[in-house]
Amino acid sequence: MITKVYKAFNDKIDKHEMEDAIAVIKNGGLVAFPTETVYGLGGDATNPEASKKIYAAKGRPSDNPLIVHIAHFSQLEDIVENVSSEARALAEAFWPGPLTMILKKNDKIPYETTGGLDTVAIRMPNHPIAIQFLKESDCMVAAPSANLSGRPSPTTAKHVYDDLDGKIDVILDGGAVEIGIESTIVDLSEEIPTILRPGYITLDEISRVVGPVKMDPGLVKEDENVRPKAPGMRYRHYAPRAELTIIEGEDKKVVVKINELIESATQKGQKVGVISTEENKDCYIGGEVISIGKKDDEDEIARQLYKVLRDFDDSNVDVIYSEGFDTSGIGGAIMNRLIKAAGHRIIEV
Repeated sequence: MITKVYKAFNDKIDKHEMEDAIAVIKNGGLVAFPTETVYGLGGDATNPEASKKIYAAKGRPSDNPLIVHIAHFSQLEDIVENVSSEARALAEAFWPGPLTMILKKNDKIPYETTGGLDTVAIRMPNHPIAIQFLKESDCMVAAPSANLSGRPSPTTAKHVYDDLDGKIDVILDGGAVEIGIESTIVDLSEEIPTILRPGYITLDEISRVVGPVKMDPGLVKEDENVRPKAPGMRYRHYAPRAELTIIEGEDKKVVVKINELIESATQKGQKVGVISTEENKDCYIGGEVISIGKKDDEDEIARQLYKVLRDFDDSNVDVIYSEGFDTSGIGGAIMNRLIKAAGHRIIEV
């Protein structure tokens, strides 16, 4: 298969290229497209065979549900048993945007799309190319991140091409994404809304709209007996090729510890990468140091996270050491991704 790449910069795309992408999706093929969070790998959500192609292209476990992307609220009403008052309030507050809601599905979305579950995950993306694609195709599009399963999520079309060239039909290249981490997932299928994946929209923001909200205990506590409810949160995710370790603690002590680790790894002949905040980037004694942004700029850190991990892949480093980050605001979502990328390798100093 030859993967076609269509440029969609400045939020504009050639009419005939968009028509081709739409024909692909309607005929059961796969189209990667930009959203405000990360690039999605899209297939017709109502077509079981298209969903199977998504799992195959990504190498994704088939019990890991796909998020259905929609352009109109009426499409949500069309695929779920009941649209709760909480769902309506959250849609009013955050759609289009980086919030995914889980509700009880009806029979219009096949189990191949929902990973065998009786619930369906839905969101309305806030990106002009994604919105145009969804509206003009008149399709509900199942779209996980457009990367090989387990790899850092793609925030540029190049990342998609590096992972999926020859495996999918079309990539719509809309440049770098705005947010850089996946949507918040909130489960509305039970009595108390529950966050199954932290993201750009925080628990506090959601609770201001619908009242009490809880975090899935499996996200908070690392315990083999307390597993995350969302199947996708149970798998290895976001990981660079090199072994990543997070060093947490008082700022000066973190720098000292990372310098010790750099020296030790270098003596072993290993090539070292360091993920640093802008304030500390000149404090390290060796290795390839990449600044991920200023400490108080969570938006920039989120936007750069997956790019930095992939940059270290391109540099062929053997080990990566990263500073930890504040977990307030969207910092919790950033650390969730970083901890999973590190395989929970954390050094406290």
